[in-house]
Amino acid sequence: MPIFETQEEVPEIRERLHRVGITNLRTVAKINWKGKVYTFLPLFEITIDVPEEKKGIHMSRLVESITEAMSEAVEEEVMEAHSSLEELGKAVIYRLEDKHPHKRAEVWIRTHLIIPRETPASKKTTYEPYDVEVGVIKNEDGSFEKILRVKVIGNTACPHAMANNNGKTHIQRAIGELEVRTAFDEEIALEDMIDVVESSFSHPTYTLLKTVDENAVVQGMYRNPKFVEDVAREIFAKAKKRFKGRIHVRVISNESIHKHDVIAETWS
Repeated sequence: MPIFETQEEVPEIRERLHRVGITNLRTVAKINWKGKVYTFLPLFEITIDVPEEKKGIHMSRLVESITEAMSEAVEEEVMEAHSSLEELGKAVIYRLEDKHPHKRAEVWIRTHLIIPRETPASKKTTYEPYDVEVGVIKNEDGSFEKILRVKVIGNTACPHAMANNNGKTHIQRAIGELEVRTAFDEEIALEDMIDVVESSFSHPTYTLLKTVDENAVVQGMYRNPKFVEDVAREIFAKAKKRFKGRIHVRVISNESIHKHDVIAETWS
């Protein structure tokens, strides 16, 4: 039975498409980071450009490029090459070059980092989750760049209410997001980006808190009241000093005394 390659046909409307591919594909990924192998279950998005004379893309070839890059990572000697999520994304693009012609490609990987922390008073170990996203972009000239994103949960204590209410104030959860767009070879650790965001809140939050830790967090918040604008500015200033590239900061405060939230955002 003949197989028709309908993707290779000329479309009725001849327009180039910049991003066509698959999204929300969950699979396994193994990363060798600082001598230890970590297993992730990330969500992948992989796209390429489609020229005006081609109707569509071969979806299975995109999936194959991911699967083969994953299979390579099982071997110990190849595992060393996938020392980060962005290296894995680049490996997927290299695999794709042999399977699907394109001028431009993107691979996005979304997952969670679990980082051990120490509670502020009892000094117990707690494992804290952070949302991270890595994008690897192959440009039309063959160059590569990457986009690193982290999302961190913290808290804020309102300085305005504190100043007008005899030291009493409302507190709320805040979500800080930091993005750095930079050259692929620029070394930036996601953990360092997380530290920049987490240290900019009134106080960090923790999964595990004994009573003495809870007291320490509340007291720390009251000693360090901040508007959401203060948090955004501090993240931005720290990021500009530590990271080379284009910086984007977004902070949302889930207000405890309002029915709406508050946002502060800035970029370079």
